[in-house]
Amino acid sequence: MATEKAALDGLADEKGGDTKAGNIIDAAEHGQAATDQYGRVLIEFDRAAERRLRLKIDLCIVPTVALLYLFCFIDRANIGNAKLAGFETDLGLKGNDYNTVLSIFYISYIIFEIPCNIACKWMGPGWFLPATTVLFGVCSLGTAFVQDIHAASGVRFLLGIFEAGMLPGIAYYLSRWYRRSELAFRLALYIVMAPLAGAFGGLLASAILTLDHFGSLRTWRMIFAIEGIITIGLGLIAFVTLTDRPETARWLTQEEKDLAIARLKAERVSTTEVLDKMDRNKMMLGIFNPVTLSTSFIFLLNNITVQGLAFFAPTIVRTIYPNDSVVSQQLHTVPPYVVGAFFTVLFPFLSWRWDNRMVFFVVAPPLMVIGYIMFLASTEPMVRYGATFLIASGAFAFGALCNAHVSNNVVSDTARSSAIGTTVMFGNLGGLVSTWSFLPFDAPNYHIGNGLNLATSSLIIILGACLWMWMRWDNNRREKVDVDEALRGMSQQQIQDLDWRNPAFRWRT
Repeated sequence: MATEKAALDGLADEKGGDTKAGNIIDAAEHGQAATDQYGRVLIEFDRAAERRLRLKIDLCIVPTVALLYLFCFIDRANIGNAKLAGFETDLGLKGNDYNTVLSIFYISYIIFEIPCNIACKWMGPGWFLPATTVLFGVCSLGTAFVQDIHAASGVRFLLGIFEAGMLPGIAYYLSRWYRRSELAFRLALYIVMAPLAGAFGGLLASAILTLDHFGSLRTWRMIFAIEGIITIGLGLIAFVTLTDRPETARWLTQEEKDLAIARLKAERVSTTEVLDKMDRNKMMLGIFNPVTLSTSFIFLLNNITVQGLAFFAPTIVRTIYPNDSVVSQQLHTVPPYVVGAFFTVLFPFLSWRWDNRMVFFVVAPPLMVIGYIMFLASTEPMVRYGATFLIASGAFAFGALCNAHVSNNVVSDTARSSAIGTTVMFGNLGGLVSTWSFLPFDAPNYHIGNGLNLATSSLIIILGACLWMWMRWDNNRREKVDVDEALRGMSQQQIQDLDWRNPAFRWRT
């Protein structure tokens, strides 16, 4: 152990003062920074020790949050599978009633996005994520007993409240453990559960529908009940398996805890505390960060495609295979999601290895553009089915890429929680739009929905390229700033409060 500790120790910068760390142990202490005022790292890290730590975190943290998010997405999107099994008919839904029920979810989901992520920071992710999982599992279970549109809308509204904190909450949680370059791939390992939920959810719904009954429940009611019970069970288990932060992780040695903390400080200019106190000014800096706002709008455009595909893929399959059984139609929704899941992991993995996320903001959308052109240009069933593979391949990776991108481009923990919450909130405004882009009167070709998604996919390419160029330009501008002059007369706390406005800060593309 002494040898490993010695290997972890680094070299201090000559200009380091009392608040500047000289080694891993010092950097991990409260009140110590791991960079100088220019953003230069004051310590060196043992790459082998980092690899061992990273693998340990991967195995202990990621599987639990991935399972929670899998059933979060299943409980949200299983209404599409229920629709094929008679949900509309049994509840007497007519016209746009189904779309109204979908929209109710997004109203509460959007409103509570940022408050839930702030609550996640305040409570601690180790408590917040399991608790909210149990609650949205109860909502899914409750949906099995609704009798009309009013009850269905009420339960969906509650579901939106309790699911609002999951995507941004897990993204924020993982930012407590990983370096900026590592984060996108780890986010992908749980966000991949969204396309897998489309695949696994279809398989699970098909299996459930083979049952004659579940207690007194039949057909689509069994889907909500069984999946809700599974979700509640996972939430209860997560209370035991999740831990808030490296300092409280019983499965890390003290040397590993110090290394985990020092790694994070080394990427945050002049930061002396990884977890800062709640601060309104820092929250505003996270929300109104130019990269946060730009990326949030890109995520909004992308989510019009993602959520639309999640809710209406079963309906699209039904128009392609109208004479197949319900179970067969459910199974036909699976393959596009499997392919989409592959690209959801591939693109963020490459972004980790290349340490560049912006390139995929430009490379991925053309796959969606081609897919929607195929939808609009052809009425051949197999051509349209093939288009769903291209759309899923380009669309699903943005959840990881966008959240990692905004997390990478703020400094403080408070700004990070509000930035991620803002991004997901905007993204789900896109989900709200998608519920009204595939309307009954436009069936079976859905020219409006497919045309809208073609436009949004094209716009993502343009906005992604513009954001990339602006970030490079602003970094060049910052290189010319005299940091000493800009920070003259400021205290250590005032410098920390600058966050991304610190002239020593550089945007991470």
